[in-house]
Amino acid sequence: MLHIWGRLSSLNVRKVVWAAQETSVPFSRTDAGLAFGVVKTPEYLSLNPNAQVPTLQDGELVLWESNVIVRYLCARYAPALYPQDLAQRFDAERWMDWQQTTLNPAGGAAFLQWIRTPEDRRDASVIAKSVAAMTPLLTLLDQHLSQRAYLGGAEFSMADIPVACDIHRWFGLPQPRPNLPHLERWYTSILARPAVRGVLDLPLS
Repeated sequence: MLHIWGRLSSLNVRKVVWAAQETSVPFSRTDAGLAFGVVKTPEYLSLNPNAQVPTLQDGELVLWESNVIVRYLCARYAPALYPQDLAQRFDAERWMDWQQTTLNPAGGAAFLQWIRTPEDRRDASVIAKSVAAMTPLLTLLDQHLSQRAYLGGAEFSMADIPVACDIHRWFGLPQPRPNLPHLERWYTSILARPAVRGVLDLPLS
């Protein structure tokens, strides 16, 4: 049986849990990280020396790095979500890497200020800088999705999972956002997927 280590308040853990639910393969999960601790224990460090979440155990295989785990789960257990055509696969890979290197860093600061910083200690300038960084990225996504149903084209794929988790976090912040009809349409279609239950319907924390 698959086992996932990590707390659901983590965006990266949410990616992995959602991907596992897309496969319909049974799995178990142990809360770990932040208030749950665990990640500094010898047992956990033997699995993931980074002391971070998530970590996946699949029999003898142990993986860390959330997008790698998403790729693995899709490739092994949900091949319809893992493009077989090389051009399509690496297009999906590109969006997954972009989520980690560009989208996530841009929005993370505002999330930390709104959700994990007490109101009397919030820094409006940090939020404003994060909004300024995210706005062109959201516009880029909206324009891209104006020509296709999902990030990789007509069908949902592994590419949509990491990006949707970031959009879920951003759309959950108590701040205005520009009109993004194509991004909103895509996100609505994502929320209709049964596998997002227990992941994208959770409040931010």
